[in-house]
Amino acid sequence: MKRSHIIWISSVFTLLLLVLFSVVTFNIELKDLIRGKSTQTLSDLPPEFDRLGEIWNLLQQEHVDRDTINADVLSEGAVRGLLQALDDPYASYLNAEQFQMESADYQGFFEGIGAQVTMRDGQLMIIAPMPGSPAEKSGIKPGDQIMAINGKSTENITLLEAVSTIRGKKGTNVDLLILHVNATESLKITVTRGVIPLASLNITMSTGGIGHLQIFSFGDKTNEELHEALETFRSAQGRGLILDLRNNPGGMLHSVVDIASNFLDKGLVLYEIDGQGNRKDWEVKNPVSPVDMPMVVLVNEFSASASEVLAGALMDHKRSKVLGVTTFGKGSVNTLRQLSDGSGLYFTVGRWYTPLGTMIEGEGVTPDILVEIPAGSMVDVQLQKGIEILESVIMQVK
Repeated sequence: MKRSHIIWISSVFTLLLLVLFSVVTFNIELKDLIRGKSTQTLSDLPPEFDRLGEIWNLLQQEHVDRDTINADVLSEGAVRGLLQALDDPYASYLNAEQFQMESADYQGFFEGIGAQVTMRDGQLMIIAPMPGSPAEKSGIKPGDQIMAINGKSTENITLLEAVSTIRGKKGTNVDLLILHVNATESLKITVTRGVIPLASLNITMSTGGIGHLQIFSFGDKTNEELHEALETFRSAQGRGLILDLRNNPGGMLHSVVDIASNFLDKGLVLYEIDGQGNRKDWEVKNPVSPVDMPMVVLVNEFSASASEVLAGALMDHKRSKVLGVTTFGKGSVNTLRQLSDGSGLYFTVGRWYTPLGTMIEGEGVTPDILVEIPAGSMVDVQLQKGIEILESVIMQVK
């Protein structure tokens, strides 16, 4: 981004968007650029759009309610229909008020419910709630589908419309009709909006010098927090690291490049291809001393956006084994453009690829070692397997 590169992914919004339903950013998973107003004119449109003018003239001349036809309502409906036909799950239209709200997301306030969502097969879905957030405390889980917001169905809703409706000031409530994974009936969950926790990672040390580093999201301070966590690891005479990216919905692009640069000494972290076929490479940032301890990376179906970039980079560089199940598949570059009347358009302008060319969007990253957690299991078999593999690697290094 000319102001910041964000993977929203996913949110996805990638949204995909770090859609955190916060006043600061729902754009987690993405590169969101707020650019100048569009200068496209009607004379630039292809002839296929002539029918829209014909339809308007016919309605004005012959429709039974032609005296009460609202041009604003019809034009907005036409825009929404166009975006729906585009088959871009992140494409959204914002009226002028909504556009101003999204533009204000860069002011630095952190209030909302703390959950990232995306569109999957036309259904609004939670990628992951943030640890300790109002969403998590209310019982919202990764993979939950949002069937209604404040009593209104989410059918045909766009991602940004959903975000604009759900987010709000701390202390206020939002009613969500939630369908949990594998559930047959929806239930209403009332979430009281609050201040979103800012901590993006946590490390715990276990016997044998194994560090369990969980990264929850990728923000401005994640790299600084990582350095502190690595100091904790070294002080505890750590010998191996489990890098846990499960249920991580993503974050800022520059942040994940910084994080990857702590573990890689050179080469690509990712590259992106835009709509004109142009390629942009994101290189390792030449760390003073890259971390060289043995590692195992954990991912699951709700590892999205920036977490997929990091897992893909570490796997392609053979820096670490990646264990778990195929990741979410949110790796698009999105932009927010203002229209001449103050409204705005949000749409996809590019896609991300791992260093060896795996497209993340719609595909995800398939780990080296497939390990599923059985339904109803009370044991974290992925973490157990990761520790087992890591201990074996440590023994070989001796």
